[in-house]
This record gives sequence, structure tokens and C-alpha cells, in this order.
Amino acid sequence: MPVPPVRRSGEPAFRQQSIDEIGQPLATTTFVVVDLETTGGSPADAGITEIGAVKVCGGEVLGEFGTLVNPGLPIPPFVAALTGITEAMVAPAPELTEALPSFLEFARGAVLVAHNAPFDVGFLKAACAKFGYPWPGFPVVDTVTLARRALTRDEVPNCKLATLAAYFHTETQPSHRALDDARATVDVLHRLLERVGSHRVHTLDELVEFCRAVHPVQRRKRGLADGLPHAPGVYVFRDGSGRPLYVGTSRDIATRVRSYFTAAETRSRMTEMLTAAERVEAVECAHALEAGVRELRLIAAHKPPYNRRSKFPERVHWLKLTDEPFPRLSIVRKLADDAGCYLGPFSSRRTAETAAAGVYDAVPLRQCTRRLSVRTASPACALAEIGRCAAPCELQIAPADYARYADAFREAVHGDPAVLVDRLLARIGELATDQRYEEAATVRGRLVALLRAAVRLQRLRSLTSIPELVAARRAEEGGWELAVVRHGRLAAAGTAPRGTAPRPVLAALLATAETVRGGVGPTPCATAEETELILTFLNRPETRLVEASGAGWYCPASGAERFHDLLQKADAARSSADPLSDRGAPRTMHRPTRATA
Repeated sequence: MPVPPVRRSGEPAFRQQSIDEIGQPLATTTFVVVDLETTGGSPADAGITEIGAVKVCGGEVLGEFGTLVNPGLPIPPFVAALTGITEAMVAPAPELTEALPSFLEFARGAVLVAHNAPFDVGFLKAACAKFGYPWPGFPVVDTVTLARRALTRDEVPNCKLATLAAYFHTETQPSHRALDDARATVDVLHRLLERVGSHRVHTLDELVEFCRAVHPVQRRKRGLADGLPHAPGVYVFRDGSGRPLYVGTSRDIATRVRSYFTAAETRSRMTEMLTAAERVEAVECAHALEAGVRELRLIAAHKPPYNRRSKFPERVHWLKLTDEPFPRLSIVRKLADDAGCYLGPFSSRRTAETAAAGVYDAVPLRQCTRRLSVRTASPACALAEIGRCAAPCELQIAPADYARYADAFREAVHGDPAVLVDRLLARIGELATDQRYEEAATVRGRLVALLRAAVRLQRLRSLTSIPELVAARRAEEGGWELAVVRHGRLAAAGTAPRGTAPRPVLAALLATAETVRGGVGPTPCATAEETELILTFLNRPETRLVEASGAGWYCPASGAERFHDLLQKADAARSSADPLSDRGAPRTMHRPTRATA
């Protein structure tokens, strides 16, 4: 696969960004700074006595709105003393049903700003709900929160409006009257916007995010996201020495990387990673499939300390049926070019052992590890005495008869696992009938491990056996996403944009695609995770198969995948309180009655 361009954070982009990409600039954002005076602290039992608002944009005042409001409630004496608003003053004033629509029209399309915004916005929302007006969904900026983020305790002892107005020397001093307080808040807002500009806050989205509670490291390092492309691909956080710390993928690299510096990112290990990070590199990819594949390969190659998944694809296990007169199962780490039959890969040895136990429950394969002679007998183990082994060591069974058990395993790996599945289901039914539910759950877990491994192996082999497969998927924005797959490995990826004939693009991809030669085993040229990622892409309804060499892409009708419903039922039983019962009644599991292609 050709190496795509790498973009480092801070480097200039190769195209002009649109307004949608960079966000609404604060210099062109219209703010409506609002302040309310009320008869109490809760809209449930208090009313609005005055509304004051100032509309500003680019530092200029566009208009003002101010009116007294008849709350229809008595004004408590302490409120009248604080605000100077008396019942006599509000008696001739319009009621809220008249004042509210006028204010909503004044503020339409703007960003609401208030000092202690939850209080003012809460009253306005409650009024809209009471009188049947839909809440317009204004973006809201709280100058209290903004001041707490932008100022230190050494500068101001608290974030009260009077304190901030005195600190910034506003032209209007707050007086507990709505319009005066709104005018003072305007001056405070402008001074705070000047302050946060040094924190690289230049758009409305950045301002809203800045107001949220973020770690100081996130705020200090947010410049690492500058200059990254809005394109699918892989991003790599690196420390000062260039060592990869974390690798991720996204359909929009710039947006995803920015999210690491917002309040949405709460993982402590990511904060620790950002502390060490010094730059971010972006690898642009043709589409999401290529990005996912490159992510897996980079993680496997560099093993970044802050990635948890896919770091050690080489640490897999296989269940091998040995090639000898009396075969046995062996758990191995690597595939050999021999006559052995392999089932896997398993992500852990424990899972491989569980699947092997399922085979032993179904057929009496020997579990000893020594090599047996077809002529000379040797002492038997306890398993032979309790009937769990055919005792080939004592020559009680001929190699041809013993081969039937080994063939059942081979058939489960390469074709139909029905023999093993039927015997395990029968065993589960017997245990459930005897109300031995814990033992039945154990056998069910072994069945699931065995069957899931067989399904996975057959799906992988169905693709890795094809020398070359070409697929195309219609892109959301138009055009085609193209992929060339060879032996289960992504050899080339590209796009044919809208209006471009895909065939010439595909011909160029085929000419420059990576040369991939087949190898040993079901995943000879790529990790199982990469091939499964490709399978997910191919299985989408909108993906079209353009061409495939060899016998084509297929799975046997009698293969392991026809037990998909059985696996789903087993998973449902495992998640229930009683793993094999439904409200006290035994639950049995049945195999499908017909094969599906």
C-alpha cells in the first residue's frame, strides 16, 4: 500500500478551511447579554420584574432591550430594597405574556450571555414552557464560568459581577437593575474575550469548550491540534524524542484530536499521555478502511504505551491436532507447515483450553502428551478408567477407529461442526434435566468457545485463500471507495471522486498495489484483526465485489456460520441471572434445522 502523506500538528494545511471547519469566529458572533430582576430565587414560586438586554457584535452595541414586567405577584420588601423596584412601578408595566415574545424576537439568532446564566436562563425557559412558547435553543455563555477559567484568585477574590466590574473598570457599574447590569456584563464579556484569546480561543465552539471544566494540561496542550486535516486517517501522539505514545483513527482527524483537549475527554491515562505529548502527526488515508488497517499496523509495530488493544497481535494461540497414529490436541503459539490441523487464532491460552475441553466433552480424544506406539502398550491414565478416553495407550482401540474422533475435529475446523455441536447440546440437555445448571453452564461455555473459533477460522480462510479481490463502496459524499485485498491483506486503497470514472483509478491501484504472496495457515499475510476489519467492510450491504480471482469468495452452506443463531441464544442465556433456566424452568438449546448458505 503506498505511504500517504504525514501531517504534523502546527504545519499549514494544504487547502483553505471553510467557516464550518474553523467554527464561528467570535469577532462575527452576535451576543445578547441579558439580565433579569425577579421576586425570588426559583421560577416555581417567583416572577420576573424586569428584563434588560444588550445586543453586541464585534465589540459594537447593536441595540438594547429594557422593560419592567408585572409579575402578578407581590414583591418582597427585601427585594424592593435591593433593586429599587416597587409594586407601584410594575403595576402599569406589561405582563410577561407581552414582554417575553418581544425579548425572544430581540434575541433571535444570537448567543445568550448572562452572569450566572443558569439563573436567568432558568427563568426564561420556565416562562416559555408556561406560556407555550418553544425554547429557541440559544447557545449560552456564562460569564461567571468564563471568569473562573480565565482569571486567577490572585487577580480577583471572587467572580461576582460587582467585583469583575471594578477589576475591569467598566463604564457602567452594576446596580441590581436589569439594563445597567446587562451593560456592565457586556464590558466584562469583552475584557474576558480579550483574555482568553491568549489561550487560542477564537471561535464560538472554542469558547463554549473553554468554559467547561478541563484539565490544565488539556488547556495548555490544545495547540497540538492546530493544522491537522479534516480527513479520514490515523493520528499519532509523539513525545519529545519522537516515540509514539498513542495511535488512533477517525473519519475526521482534526475534530477527533481536538476532542482530547475538551471536557469530553475524562480518562486519566489520556491526561497523562497529553502531559508527555509534544506533537501530533496525521496520516491521511483514502477512506475509513485504510485508516483502520493502518492503525492496527502502527500499533502492532510501535506498541504505544497508552494503547490497550491490538498491541500484541503475535500473542495468539492455536489448537493443533497432531499428525500421528493417535492424534491429540496441543496448544501452540505458531503455525507450522506440516500436516497438523489448526483451530484458532485464540486471543488467550485460557480460551484455547476452554475450546479444547469442549472437544474432549464431545469425543474421547486422548489428553496425554507422550507419543504412543501402535504396537506396544503403555500404562493408562485415570481418564481411561472413567471412560473419558478411548485408551489408545493400552491398544484398546485401533488407529482406524480412533481416527473417527480426530476426523470429527477436522470436519469442525474445515467444514461442518455438527458432530461436536450435537454431542455438546445433548450433554447440556442431560445436565439441565438433572438440574445441574452450573455444570451445564460450563459445558455451554466450552461449546461457545469452540463454535466461535470455528466460525472465525472459516470466515478468515474464506478471504485469505483468495489471491486477489477488488471491492468498491459508494462514498457518502459521492464517488467510490476502492480496496484491493490480497490473501486477506489490504494491498491498496483509493477513492474515485464524484464525477470520476472508477475503472482508471482502479487500474492504477492494481498496478501499484503491494505484492502479497500466500503463506501457511488461515492468516498467512495479515493479522486476524486486519482481515476481520476487511470482512466487515466487505459484508456491508452497500459494498460491491468488482472481481475476485480463484474460486471466488464463499463459505460452505454446511459450515460453522449456520450456527449463528445458536451462538446468539447461548450469549443470551449467559447474560441471564440463571444461565440455563427461565424463571426456574430448564432452558435447552437446539441446533438449527436447516443449513444456510
